[in-house]
Amino acid sequence: MRLLCLGDSYTIGESVAAQDRWPTQLARLLEHRLKQPGHVQVQIIAKTGWTTDELNAAIDLADAAHEIHPPYELVSLAIGVNNQYRDRRVENYAPEFAVLLARAIAFAAGDSPRSKASRVLVLSIPDWGQTPFAAQDARGSKKIGAQIDLFNAEARKQTTAAGAHFIDVTKFSRAKDLELIAGDGLHPSAKAYAQWANAALDAAVLALTQAN
Repeated sequence: MRLLCLGDSYTIGESVAAQDRWPTQLARLLEHRLKQPGHVQVQIIAKTGWTTDELNAAIDLADAAHEIHPPYELVSLAIGVNNQYRDRRVENYAPEFAVLLARAIAFAAGDSPRSKASRVLVLSIPDWGQTPFAAQDARGSKKIGAQIDLFNAEARKQTTAAGAHFIDVTKFSRAKDLELIAGDGLHPSAKAYAQWANAALDAAVLALTQAN
């Protein structure tokens, strides 16, 4: 059972150990739930700082190098925070996200576009405006949060329309719990990623067990 994870620092798990990344934690939860220890393999295409266009270019390179081998039983997509951080507009994000969502769906297993989409998990952008790092940002936490809400609304709309699963992890980042923030003062901690993995678990199990 293979899981392809596409994203940025949140997918690669910046500032946490490899075993504490949310995709790795999800894999362990799936193995336990499905009673198949050691059966889930995780492949990650992600890098800290990537925007939608940079992730798309990286997928092109990985595909050309024959590093992507579809179909995957599950595909995850979590991208957009760096678009917002760099003050890019939602109007630019929308078509670029649409391309990535379509690619994620194409990489998934299934006999039709809808069945493929049912195996895709899209994670929302967490609100980094609630972190200590954001205190140095002139935009302020309220503006950052409002911008992130706009990006997430666009991603949710497209994800729902396609028939994929939208996983809200933003709510965890707004809990005002310092234990959910890594030592760098910006990225999620292992505890936060455990929340993400648990939030994605039911959708992942549904995707893997429903008829396609």
